[in-house]
Amino acid sequence: MMKQFKLTAKIVLSLCIIAILASCSNEKDEVEEQQIDYSEVAKSSEIDQASEALEEVTLKVYETQEVSESSKMPPNFNLPDCVTITVVAQQNYREVTLDFGSEGCLVNGNILKGVIALTYTRNPQAQEILITKTFTDFYFNAKNIQGGNTILKQRQNDNGNPQFTNTTTITVIWPDGATATRNGVKIREWVEGHGSGVWSDNVFEITGNWTTTFVNGNTHSYTVLTPLRREVICFYFVNGSIDVVRTNFSGVFDYGDGSCDNLATFTFSDGTVVDITLN
Repeated sequence: MMKQFKLTAKIVLSLCIIAILASCSNEKDEVEEQQIDYSEVAKSSEIDQASEALEEVTLKVYETQEVSESSKMPPNFNLPDCVTITVVAQQNYREVTLDFGSEGCLVNGNILKGVIALTYTRNPQAQEILITKTFTDFYFNAKNIQGGNTILKQRQNDNGNPQFTNTTTITVIWPDGATATRNGVKIREWVEGHGSGVWSDNVFEITGNWTTTFVNGNTHSYTVLTPLRREVICFYFVNGSIDVVRTNFSGVFDYGDGSCDNLATFTFSDGTVVDITLN
């Protein structure tokens, strides 16, 4: 029968006490090592959460700006007043800057600080547009995000849907000093809600592969097995699975059955299932 472990301080402490009473240092080392593994898996999923939330904000701004230019109407970005959006237009060149301030701005349930800049060459007739995104003194829920990415927008993919291919190179620093870098490619297909004029009904499916490297040298490689479903009304992926490979373990990270919650599971290759609570 498959064992299930809950990632709570109480149970981790209990396991450590049992190991001490049994004078079984090797088992204690294994518990501590697994605890580190769980923490890194959870932190990597937090990078996913931040990445998806930021993609939604920036793509919403980009799409709104494009619609406003085509319709000659003032853009309604529908973001809090604490976000300052500046557009520089020079012939076909566009630079759209989102300034969330230095005190923190609550956007869709997340606290953002700093600046995101989008630059691209505008061409409404083009099948593909390349957008460059950079971060300056930027924080997502107290995590410092450095670097940037490029986004290749296709007006239509083979399914007839808009698609965004995101090539990322970022570094994430947690408040406790934990640090990780993320490199890889995510393909975001806009499967529902495009053209409705209402952002809240949008649904995206994400595929791709990427690598997260922690400051201690541990490297996690990820490949999407089942497309990750992102409904913009939910802070987290509602379902989908990812294959995870690292030097001393491998398994599958699963976001669940479609419910909007912060619960996920990680199944090790030996069948052990760990419950993960996302922050």
